[in-house]
Amino acid sequence: MSRNVYDNWERLVVATLRREQLWELFHAHSRTPSVSSTGSDLSFSSPLPGLFFEFSGPSSWYQQNSLRETHIRGYKANELGVEKSPEVRQLVPGDIFVNGKALFSRELAMLQSCRYPPKKLTPGNYWYDRVSGFWGKQGSKPSQIISTQLDIGGRLEQHASNGNTLVFVNGREITRVELRMLKFAGVKCYPDTRLWMYEDGLYEEEGTNFQRGRIWGKVGVKLLCSMLSLPFPPKSSYTSRELSVPDHFEQRAIQKILLTGCRGSGTSTIFKQAIFLYTDQTSLLDEFEHIKLLIQSNLYRYMSILLEGREHFEEETMNESRRNKSADKQGFAGDADARDEKCIYSFSPRMKALSDWLLYIKASSSSDVFSADFIESSAPLLQELWSDPATQQTFNRRRELTMLSTVANYFLECAFDILNPYYCPTPDSILYAEGFPSSPSYLDFSFPPPHNDEDNSWDQPDFTRRYQLIRSMSNGVEHNNNSLEKFEDVQMVVFCISLSDYDESVIDENGASVNKMMHDRKCFESTVTNPLFDQTPFLLLLTKYDLFEQKIADAPLDKCDWFNDFHPFRSFHNDMAEKGFHYISIKFKYLYKALTGGKKLFVAKVACLEQESTDAALRYAREILDWEEEMNEYYFDTDYFSDDSFYSRGR
Repeated sequence: MSRNVYDNWERLVVATLRREQLWELFHAHSRTPSVSSTGSDLSFSSPLPGLFFEFSGPSSWYQQNSLRETHIRGYKANELGVEKSPEVRQLVPGDIFVNGKALFSRELAMLQSCRYPPKKLTPGNYWYDRVSGFWGKQGSKPSQIISTQLDIGGRLEQHASNGNTLVFVNGREITRVELRMLKFAGVKCYPDTRLWMYEDGLYEEEGTNFQRGRIWGKVGVKLLCSMLSLPFPPKSSYTSRELSVPDHFEQRAIQKILLTGCRGSGTSTIFKQAIFLYTDQTSLLDEFEHIKLLIQSNLYRYMSILLEGREHFEEETMNESRRNKSADKQGFAGDADARDEKCIYSFSPRMKALSDWLLYIKASSSSDVFSADFIESSAPLLQELWSDPATQQTFNRRRELTMLSTVANYFLECAFDILNPYYCPTPDSILYAEGFPSSPSYLDFSFPPPHNDEDNSWDQPDFTRRYQLIRSMSNGVEHNNNSLEKFEDVQMVVFCISLSDYDESVIDENGASVNKMMHDRKCFESTVTNPLFDQTPFLLLLTKYDLFEQKIADAPLDKCDWFNDFHPFRSFHNDMAEKGFHYISIKFKYLYKALTGGKKLFVAKVACLEQESTDAALRYAREILDWEEEMNEYYFDTDYFSDDSFYSRGR
């Protein structure tokens, strides 16, 4: 009964508000109505029978918010041309409309006092999805995620955000940027897709009661939401439990890990994986535009390699064609006819001119990264070159182009998307991207606790321990040991070597072509023998194991002279890659032992593009650090009681 009375009172107030708006439109400002909201909801007084309002002078609420429009299509706060007071005032009943319904004192108080209230709330018309928590201005995309299940406002309308995607979430047709985010998170969105999404990011198709995944837990979604100006929920709303750190916890020193290796060894990919694994990815936001330009500029480099390969294939094919000419087509006339012939690798005059122009630009450029203006203006030309049949024929023979890296295939196949002005790099694109700066990069992080509550707590590592991952290229390690002085306080060196380098070559500092694995070995030796790391444990990560599995089946390991004694037993099991990994790890262990006087080298294999593999390798590094710390404490205790320790310190 009381609820009906309260609802009737609300309707009466709304009707009176509309009546007073009409009064304001057609009367002078000398006498303006206002709502007295200093007391409770029922404490209004009025000189007129049956009305809960009093008419006052220039200080009235309507005087401070006088109307400017002369036509009313229905009372909506964002259509009334409100003139705000120069002074900040508190919101009063009738200021906020949610899903087409005005909020009064009880609902307004509930909205402002919830755990996650809307920020910078001003008078206006808003829409609210009480299931997922999305909140936004009427007719606009969501701007915030607030507390869910608030009993405020009316029913969420289908066109609340003016979406035109034919994809519906909780009954609302979403906008294009939201659709882009859902596709990025792996949600299949076809026309007339209707999803039900909860506050923790779990989603299902309407009517199925079958949960298909969790959006907020996907890698890179938070980064993309920041770039698309979409809201992202507080961590506590989409994680099952949070790690609580006692106030009395004794903060220990940060453990520093140096991540190094030769160019192409995977240090950049591992460093970026650590960002995705252990941080909220905000460190990538500052460099996002640079990453985008870097990926687009790399595409120009890949295209120039393709175009150079096309010229080689064209000349090769034409020479073969000339050799097959019949004997009666000799002399100058025959040569002229040969020059006029075309093959599948031939360009039209226009394409040839574009190709020469791009090769000239790439050769004469002093920077590896082009400007955004240049990329935007030349992108259509590059797309035209890429679409030409001669370029596609060359791309089919990309395995013969030794200068074309393995990741180039990924980017070339996405060339049209990458050259789009609105291109947004995905996490995979960021991981694959080549050319990240070789200057030292730093990442502070801690390992998250396991999600398995059944794990025993007594033997678990300290998840509040902080680590710093320092990435530095080993170019300076080989020739300039002075550049390593700033890393003298690191607790561990993680050195990366690509397993797939054994049959590749590289130009050394003398300009000679050498086996890439032998070049990596030389860098490794230079780092290990540096006096700064005399007491520092080493972890060797043999990277690109996935590529190694594919390559070793066709290219024998003895293509590298150092591995000429690799003669594994042939079996029916496809385990050649595993045998090759163990063989290479033993070779490096013996090398390390000889260089350090008997110390132990820790070795692990990594497929850098797989998060689980990278996570396992970095957690292995943490275990080594913990073990080293325990051993040091043990040595201190035993040395205190005895001069001669029975335990050998050789590792």
